[in-house]
Amino acid sequence: MIFKYKGITAEGKKVRDKIEALSLEEAKSKLRAKGIIYEYIEEDTKSFFERFEFSKKRKISPQELSSLSRELAIYIRSGISIVAALKVVQTHYERDKKMKLFLSTLSTLLDEGKNFYTALDEQSVLELPLFFKESIRVSEDGGILDEVLLELSRFLKEQDKIQKEIKSAFAYPSFMVVISLFMIVFMLTFVVPQITGIFASMDQELPKATLFVIAAGDFFSQNFQLILVFIFIVITIFVLLRKKSYKFAYFIDALLLKLPLFGTIILKSELARFAYMASLLTRSGVPFVRTINLSANILNNRVIKEIFLDASQKVVEGKLLSSALNNSYKTIDLAFIQSIALAEETSEVQSVLSNLSELYFEENRDKIALLLTLLEPALMLFVGGTIGFIVAAMLLPIFSMSIH
Repeated sequence: MIFKYKGITAEGKKVRDKIEALSLEEAKSKLRAKGIIYEYIEEDTKSFFERFEFSKKRKISPQELSSLSRELAIYIRSGISIVAALKVVQTHYERDKKMKLFLSTLSTLLDEGKNFYTALDEQSVLELPLFFKESIRVSEDGGILDEVLLELSRFLKEQDKIQKEIKSAFAYPSFMVVISLFMIVFMLTFVVPQITGIFASMDQELPKATLFVIAAGDFFSQNFQLILVFIFIVITIFVLLRKKSYKFAYFIDALLLKLPLFGTIILKSELARFAYMASLLTRSGVPFVRTINLSANILNNRVIKEIFLDASQKVVEGKLLSSALNNSYKTIDLAFIQSIALAEETSEVQSVLSNLSELYFEENRDKIALLLTLLEPALMLFVGGTIGFIVAAMLLPIFSMSIH
């Protein structure tokens, strides 16, 4: 529960803030421990927009988590304790109330004698990735918290960078698709019906292309609102089924992997993410079976995720990861399985996984560049061809009339 309060600090400064606690009494006790004399304290009520949130916890973006991890790593390396580091970092988020409350909650839990992992696990302000918390737990035990925080920062920054590169790369083609569809629908709905009146007075047989365009124009103009409603319903049902039905989402993910070029990009992107995460967790000292599970859970494609989760069960039974993945060679890249087998033979799993992630990330950049090179002229050809066909179909009867 979140409580808001107003009071005076031990230094005599007025303070208005929020605090997380299980009950009102616990919140009062925490304020007393901080030396704050409160004027009033009450449970924080959600705003109108917050009531529509499905989750109590806000998801923290990879960029925010990367920045926070890097800051903490730098302070810890400088010899500052994690408690002091959190208090310093808290001053950087004065405008972000959620982050400030998150850091304040961590500080309070640490002051109570809990370790950093327990504080991250028990706080209920922000939703943190499971692999992040697990890495913190192992690194605290091994005394390498600053190193792991820095590695996590690099990983999260790299993931954020890749996501932004993909989004920016597909921004122009997506814009072209939307504009082209809008132009085609506009011509069929508003322009073509205006011209068809001319053909009604002509006593001659119209070409099939013209009849097709007129029929399409009539259909769009008469059912324009119904089409929009239908598209909205289809998209809504698709999104809901993908979120609520695991079988449907699994089917879509399996279908995406079979798409030419797109499927290869998706597969190698997921393998790169798995390899990078597994390399990081292995270097942090996380047990290998736990590493496979945590690395699999960050994947978006359910088909590949299931393959690695099933493989982790076989590893528990005593099999090697490469042997456990052998039956999935039709889905998983065979070169990936062979590389893992070689790494297991030479006991260089961590370094091989790191190299694999770099290799697949680089391959994906080249494939995306190739895809965009092919996609842009194809879209231009599609737009020009479709609009040219509509214009030609409308002009054909006029040309034939002038000839006769």
